[in-house]
Amino acid sequence: MSETDLKQQLAERFSEVNGGHPMTDADDVYVSAQFVALEELCAVHGREADTVRRLMLEQRLPLPGYLRSDGAEMVPADLFALADEAGGVDLLEAWFTAHWADPMTGKAEWNAYLSGQYVCLHSVTPATIQRKDSLTTAIGAAVNEPDAGSVQWSKRLHALVDELDTLEPAFTGYDRLRFGGPTSRDTCINAVRARFPRP
Repeated sequence: MSETDLKQQLAERFSEVNGGHPMTDADDVYVSAQFVALEELCAVHGREADTVRRLMLEQRLPLPGYLRSDGAEMVPADLFALADEAGGVDLLEAWFTAHWADPMTGKAEWNAYLSGQYVCLHSVTPATIQRKDSLTTAIGAAVNEPDAGSVQWSKRLHALVDELDTLEPAFTGYDRLRFGGPTSRDTCINAVRARFPRP
């Protein structure tokens, strides 16, 4: 299969997962600053781009996070890091899912990881996924805590928000279209800071 065919197949799979939202100039600028083109990353790591595209289509590596307007498949700079840590692509799924005590949750997180949609984290690892989940849950639950509104409560809340802020990038307009609404940064960081200013 030619490179054109694999690129086309990958673009079609990407559209199936993300919908057909066009990328704006601002989206392209954001993505180019946060991610790296698959071809460039493969050149740096001495890998064949088509081999990596095949692994993505076979659901053994995650899809690109974005397709830039020029068709470049944009991926995180550490795309290969987890597979390397796991001992290779063949061992990645078992290694990844083992980080969750519940196999069903592990499988669901693996599928989410393969979608390429974990663009909500600077670095996508089982540990950062779990930490993000616990932080967003804690931030969401904070308003119902008995001492809500107190100075101590506000300090605890802002410590959670600040930690989440270090894990998450800024997102771009394209993300709000494909995810059908506000991002976790919008709801758990920006909105919380606006509603509950620091004491």
